[in-house]
Amino acid sequence: MRRALLPLLLLLGCAPWNQPQNQPLQGENAPLSDPAPGDGELYIGLAFSGGGMRATAFAYGMLQELQAAQTGTPYGLLDNVHLVSGVSGGSVMAAQLGLKGPEGITGLREKFLITNAETHMTTSGLNPLTIAKGVAGGVNGRDTFGRYLDETLFHGATFADLRRSHIKTWINATDMANNTPFLFSPETFDALCSDLSRVKLSEAVAASAAFPLVFTPIVLKAHQGKCTYREPDWLTAARYNPEATAAMRAHARALESYTNPEEVKFVKLLDGGITDNFGTTGLAVERARAQVPYAPLTAQEAVKLKRMLFLVANAGVDKDYDWTRRVEGPGGVNLAMSIATSAMSAASRSGYDSMRGELRLWEAELIEWRCALPLAEVRRLRGSTQGWDCKDVKLFVGEASFASLPKATRDQLDAVPTRLKLPTSQVDMVIEAGRQATRATPEFNGFLASLGANPIETRIQTGIAAGGRRVTPLN
Repeated sequence: MRRALLPLLLLLGCAPWNQPQNQPLQGENAPLSDPAPGDGELYIGLAFSGGGMRATAFAYGMLQELQAAQTGTPYGLLDNVHLVSGVSGGSVMAAQLGLKGPEGITGLREKFLITNAETHMTTSGLNPLTIAKGVAGGVNGRDTFGRYLDETLFHGATFADLRRSHIKTWINATDMANNTPFLFSPETFDALCSDLSRVKLSEAVAASAAFPLVFTPIVLKAHQGKCTYREPDWLTAARYNPEATAAMRAHARALESYTNPEEVKFVKLLDGGITDNFGTTGLAVERARAQVPYAPLTAQEAVKLKRMLFLVANAGVDKDYDWTRRVEGPGGVNLAMSIATSAMSAASRSGYDSMRGELRLWEAELIEWRCALPLAEVRRLRGSTQGWDCKDVKLFVGEASFASLPKATRDQLDAVPTRLKLPTSQVDMVIEAGRQATRATPEFNGFLASLGANPIETRIQTGIAAGGRRVTPLN
């Protein structure tokens, strides 16, 4: 029996475990970004879903459409993007935009989207060694996709470099042990006593995109006792407040576990889409952490704000009926992959609804806060009370997805695999789909109309007309 098991054990021993690279913290972690410059009347937030290169290309198409909006500047509405959240394939685009700003999308198609991001990866499913590695914990380590990201896009950039941007960027993964979203944020790394500023962007994105079996989990070390950690007030409140959401209590419990060496010595991360496919946890955490009704804005931004757009790029494909047309299957690796995919689809459906509800509550609390401000405070924050209307805030929340496109187009898009290498023709099709889906999003058109822009004229200028249902802002 032992002899029969020996070959299998040798194969399992070949799994590429990722050794932790995060460093201990000295002091405390700085905020993710500096406050945004400008008059602050417009604020755009974006959330990019997972889906491999398909998701990156779809998000890229959305950014192209925002750039094409006629605002009189070379980057159009991209100049007003101040918040971006990304998961899995969407985290590539989020990190690129957060690091380099609107200039980051220039040439991205040639630099990344039509290249082979699987260059360093083992992809054959027919090799017994590959299957054994997958069963043992994952086929590919950080020196595959993460290495390629660093070589082609990020070039050693860390979260310290990301902080120099005026775009707050949330990269999201999944904590396997706590079954919760893991946010690469100062609060999370304070609990780990770890220095977020020294973490490479490629490491965070690789963790966010670590699909089970295909990738070995990215590992972080909990450096308990290496810093002076004080539990934040919001975490205490989440633990004892019966009105706190289950998601916030779970997140608070995860951070608490990072401080206890009896529970957590190493945090192991997989694809963020398993628990939160739009990265909406950051919004809830930011609001709870700040304990002010206007977060994630600053007080100055909250007073100056007039129009806010929050767009989700959902590159998820339709249902897969392949297994329902015959008695056998799925089994083995395919069964595990199906389970992971099902979890991500469920996270997508609940994530968007959760985000809309969170933003609806945020808008109401923001208006209440603005209208309670003394005029002297308004003048201090805004510079003047001229034209001040505390209720003049309109929030638009929309989702761009394949669902808004013609059926023939959807069928083609649904056939695009969740891979990190796609034919150029498919990449271009998905980019165009991102543009068309954005144009077809009623909330995007409502936002343009609220600015005095004509959505129909905008679409004509970019060459494609699109329809949509009537839309009103959340308030």
